[in-house]
Parts: sequence; C-alpha cells; structure tokens
Amino acid sequence: MDKLRIIGGHRLSGTIPISGAKNSALTLIPCALLTDEPLTLRNLPRLADIDGFQHLMTQFGVAVNIAGTRPEDFGRVVTFEATRLTSTTAPYDLVRKMRASILVLGPMLARAGVATVSQPGGCAIGNRPIDLHLSALEALGADIELAQGYVRAHAPDGGLPGGEFDFPVVSVGATENALMAAVLANGTSTLRNAAREPEIVDLCNLLVAMGAQIENIGQSDLVIHGVKRLHGATYRVMADRIEAGSYACAAAITGGEALLKGAKADDMSATLHALRNIGVHVENEKDGVRVAANGKLKAANLSTAPYPGLATDMQAQLMALLTVAEGTSVLTETIFENRYMHVPELSRMGADIDVSGRTAIVKGQDGLTGAEVMATDLRASMSLVIAALAAEGESQIRRIYHLDRGYERLEEKLQAIGADIERVGDE
Repeated sequence: MDKLRIIGGHRLSGTIPISGAKNSALTLIPCALLTDEPLTLRNLPRLADIDGFQHLMTQFGVAVNIAGTRPEDFGRVVTFEATRLTSTTAPYDLVRKMRASILVLGPMLARAGVATVSQPGGCAIGNRPIDLHLSALEALGADIELAQGYVRAHAPDGGLPGGEFDFPVVSVGATENALMAAVLANGTSTLRNAAREPEIVDLCNLLVAMGAQIENIGQSDLVIHGVKRLHGATYRVMADRIEAGSYACAAAITGGEALLKGAKADDMSATLHALRNIGVHVENEKDGVRVAANGKLKAANLSTAPYPGLATDMQAQLMALLTVAEGTSVLTETIFENRYMHVPELSRMGADIDVSGRTAIVKGQDGLTGAEVMATDLRASMSLVIAALAAEGESQIRRIYHLDRGYERLEEKLQAIGADIERVGDE
C-alpha cells in the first residue's frame, strides 16, 4: 500500500490547475440515467470515486466512453449512453465504498419506475442517514421499502406524480436525489429548504441543458415542472472549490503564494473569508484566485454551516493552517459529529488541539515536526498533507487511498510549486 513522504519547510509558489469538482461530478454522472441519448461530461477529474461510479453505471447497461487524453492532462472527457437499461439494481459490492452511489436512486426511479440500491458506505465521519432522501422521494409519489440492507423504490404505474417536500434540515444529497427524480415527474414538484451549494446549481444547470424545467435555481425553494423526456447534452463540470481551498491552505502554511487556476471566488466565498481572517491575502483574478501569505498567520473562530456558510469539507484543512497561527482558535463543526478524527494525528506532529464535543480549541504553535501519521478520511488526509508541508523534517502519511478519492494527482500538483513530496511503496 502506498504512502506519501513529505519533507517540510519548503515555500510553495506557482500555479495550480484546479480540477473538476468531485462532489459535482458524482451528481452529474447519474443524470445519464435520465435519457436514452448520450451525455458527455468534460473536465471529469481522474479520481478513484469517479472510476467507481463509472463502473457502477456499467452495471445498469450504460456504455461509458473515455476520450483519449494525454497522461499529463488533468481531467477527462467521458460520454455516458444509457440507450437501454439492463438492470435497476446497485449491488452492495459496488456501493459499499462510496456513499454517492445512493444518487442513482432518484434518476433510476424516474426513468424505469423501479430501483433497488444497497445502503451506501463512504467516509466514516459520522452518522449520515439517508432518511431525507427516502422521505423526499416518498413525497414525490414513490413507494419505499427497506429490506436486507437494500432500498427498494417503486413509482406508481405511469410514473411519479410529483409533490411537495419541506426539508427539515438542509441536505445536499437528498436535494440532488429529489431533483433528479422530479424532472421526469408527471406534475410540478416543490422542494423547500433545499440545499443551495454551487454543486446543486451545477446539477440544475446540467438538467436544464438536458431539457428540464427548473425555477429558482440557486435559491432554497426549487420548483420543478416535470417533462416527458430529457435529451442528451455536453457539459463541463465546475471547478472544485474544496480542492482550491485545500491548496490555498497548503500555500499559506508555508508562507507561500499560489494562483488557483480556474477557481471561482463566488463559489468559495466563505473559505476565502476565513482565509482573510487568518491573515492570508486573497485576490480574485481573471484566471482564478490568487492567495499569498507572509508567514504571519493569526487565530480565528470558525464554524461550519450549510452553504453559503463555511463548508464542512474545509474544516480539517483550515484547522491544519491554524495549528501554526498566532493565538487560540475555536472551530465548531455543526454538520457531522465525528469529523475530528484527524486531531490525534495532527497532535503527533506537535499541534495543540483540545476537542470537546463538536468544538475544537487550537492553540497555535511556533512550528510542527514531521511524524508518521495515518489518514482517516478524505479531508483529514489533506489536513495531514498541509501540516506536513510546514513541519520540520520528514513526515509519512499512510492510508492515502483516501486522498485518491478526492484529489487528482495531488503530489504532481504540489511538486510543481516546490513541495518535496513523493508517493512511495509501504515496506
């Protein structure tokens, strides 16, 4: 099993191309199930989760064609063609490692009138039930049954009638599933207190490009007028705002600077606001977002929240940055109850962090020291990379398969801006 070897203390400087958004791509791919015409997605990142989802799509009889690209290129152009569905079941063996697999439930139900999906897995960052997914689909007219670890969903004869659903709490995944189901419903559906993340907007924009009728895109109350069929489309996946924020933290912790090429400031305003509060200079440029730090970072109080608040997917990376900031920072995690598993590993590198419930108190240190650490989930992995880039001496990060799920060719991008990082085999 591979690990990362990082020698810290090198100032990072240069341009990092930001890949297509993993969280968006995993929602756009299942849209291919909604039409019998080809759907071509550009700028798909080369990630383990994307490969896994593509394999899942072939389970349903979807033809997947990856356009020829050079090895040094980032991103791919992939065409999905679901001319005829040969299966409506997503089995446990394919679903267990990737929570996003639940997103085939809505479009499969809308297209075929029936879907059987294993209850999903994914990062162990806390309780992430799918009850809101199921409640929303029931509100649109689906009949849901849970049996032997599977979700079995049926639409009435003639298809889903559509309906109204008020999300008791904001849920990105449940909003996505309900959207994809509603676009082919027989009537009009209203989703209240829907998620507003940029990835939701990206999904809506693709669905509209396929012929869907959606009102209030980007707002919390979505109105979807069902249509009889959708057609194919060619669409470019949005830039990954979490990847961009992660590399911003990596540059800042080394006192360096980076142009996050392709990043959209409007999509990551809460992250950029947090970085400015920590003392990082942020500038929006034509080609992306530029960040720079002079090494003098300051403490900040941060709290995660649904968009437009600070993304929970940025909490670990910002915590790593704050471990060397002057003063005491307080971080509050409001989305997931078990998202501080990186704290013991950061502590092995000299960080001073005290966790109580959903609150973490970070006392900034003069520096960190290299150590052998172990990744526990995707974003925790990146926090360890960020800390290691600033630490004195050598760090080794194990279980980097987590990183491969969400960061496209990470070591290559960091090497290009001055990091001493390499992937090596674990003895």
